[in-house]
Amino acid sequence: MIQGPEPEATRRSAGITESSRASRGWWDRNADDYQIEHGDFLGDDRFVWGPEGLDEAEAALLGPAAGLKGLDVLEIGAGAAQCSRWLAAQGARPVALDLSHRQLQHARRIDQEPGRAPLPLVQADAAFLPFADASFDLACSAYGALPFVADTGRVQREVRRVLRPGGRWVFSVTHPVRWAFPDEPGPEGLTAVSSYFDRTPYVEQDDRGLAVYVEHHRTLGDRVREIAAAGLRLVDLVEPEWPQWNEQEWGGWSPLRGSLLPGTAIFVCVAE
Repeated sequence: MIQGPEPEATRRSAGITESSRASRGWWDRNADDYQIEHGDFLGDDRFVWGPEGLDEAEAALLGPAAGLKGLDVLEIGAGAAQCSRWLAAQGARPVALDLSHRQLQHARRIDQEPGRAPLPLVQADAAFLPFADASFDLACSAYGALPFVADTGRVQREVRRVLRPGGRWVFSVTHPVRWAFPDEPGPEGLTAVSSYFDRTPYVEQDDRGLAVYVEHHRTLGDRVREIAAAGLRLVDLVEPEWPQWNEQEWGGWSPLRGSLLPGTAIFVCVAE
């Protein structure tokens, strides 16, 4: 098969529509490789918050596992719905949402294995949740959607809208400090080369100048202000340390960098 030219990496503005279109296309094209490369680590029914391997079964950031039974839970940016499958095993009623049709096809593939019950799957944009107000007790996102959305303040408001009062919203993203460093797992990834305060999106574009991949940066302060403005209350900020048992590299995450720099930020919020 003839491959086109490699996308050009640049820093430029990218709005809501362009970012959404690029993300949907990128994940549809790369879902197969992603699940092959990371499927063993993620498992089929495990809830992992990030490359460090912090497991919800131990962290209980959504609350004690025994208290999840009977709760309506929305997973945003679910991929193959591994986290939703773990939630269902605890007795919760999860809905797995993702922008990528191909990622959701992988979720359905896993669900078709003997002994599994199919999960509710929804293809939609995180900034435009197709649910009624106060539909869920909990919402969660493990590295899903937020890094790729131009208006993450809108995502926060949408999550607040679909949560019932007192509902919990927990999401993990690349730790904002990583924006200043090259996305490399080795020593070259330990020297800051960009401004942490530069919010200009990272864009990969084709030879026509159309974005095929977009990633957006928010500082820690930006995240906190978006959370508060949406009517959510931040109750914890978790920065997982890299565990000794984890020897794998995952993109720019590695034992070397993980021992020196935070790689993941997990925001634990409650709907006011």
